[in-house]
Amino acid sequence: MQTLAHFADGGPGPWILFFPLIWAAVVIGGVTLLRRTVWRGRGGPRRPATDDHSPITVLGHRFASGEIDEDEYWRRLSVLDEQFGRAGKGGAA
Repeated sequence: MQTLAHFADGGPGPWILFFPLIWAAVVIGGVTLLRRTVWRGRGGPRRPATDDHSPITVLGHRFASGEIDEDEYWRRLSVLDEQFGRAGKGGAA
């Protein structure tokens, strides 16, 4: 061990053997951090699943497909907003 680290000649001593372990820990930590943040799903942060069967979504689909006209859409949406509410009310009416 003394020959490898040149401890007797004033070299770095046996502590030099810890540097590969420290770098391995840094690399493993970096990969773990990237897997938990950036590489998760390759679509950025996970978004909550949308409820495709909520009454407001169904009403929007009916309006988009032409089943109901704009006046009926806004009338029914105002009733649904009173009953179910929206998270982001911002003067949509």
